[in-house]
Amino acid sequence: MTITLPLVLVLGIVTWAAIKFLGIRLWVAVVIGLFGFYLASTFLSPVIDGATRTGVQVVNGTQQK
Repeated sequence: MTITLPLVLVLGIVTWAAIKFLGIRLWVAVVIGLFGFYLASTFLSPVIDGATRTGVQVVNGTQQK
């Protein structure tokens, strides 16, 4: 059985868990999120996208050789 979850949902759950159980403050999570938006508009965007896709493929076991 295959389950598909959007990456943003997984990251949202991780963020909620970090705030709830690790004591990360909400403003820190917001700053990190805003930093992500900033990085998305820089020259690093293709590198980040490629690394994210590769990481998801490795977790899913679908990495091409």
